[in-house]
Amino acid sequence: MWAEFKAFLLTTNALALAIGVIIGAALGTVVNSLVNDIIMPPIGLILGGVDFAELKIVLQAATGGDPATEVAIRYGAFINAVITFIVIAFVVWRLSKMFIREEAPAEVKTCPFCKEANAADATRCKACTSEI
Repeated sequence: MWAEFKAFLLTTNALALAIGVIIGAALGTVVNSLVNDIIMPPIGLILGGVDFAELKIVLQAATGGDPATEVAIRYGAFINAVITFIVIAFVVWRLSKMFIREEAPAEVKTCPFCKEANAADATRCKACTSEI
């Protein structure tokens, strides 16, 4: 049973998926830092010194000096999360464009009667059964 499980892990996409998840988590931390430490400070400065992480609508002020009791809608944190998502999506898209190459389309023969695409070695059309 162990040998079969080991063969499954090594011969299927399970290993590639595990590597992808690990690299994705690491990439997420790097992109989080990129957004929070590099991109957002200049944007906040351009917008008049705004720190997006501090933007919120306070629904109920903290009681007894304990900030944990404050009830607020923290829309600044949401803006940071959206920007982080966009940057991560862009980086993943660019990486996929670099490393994943599409295969060239297979040669096809077009039926002169119904214009259906058929395999290059076909002798009859798969749609209208005419000889091609």
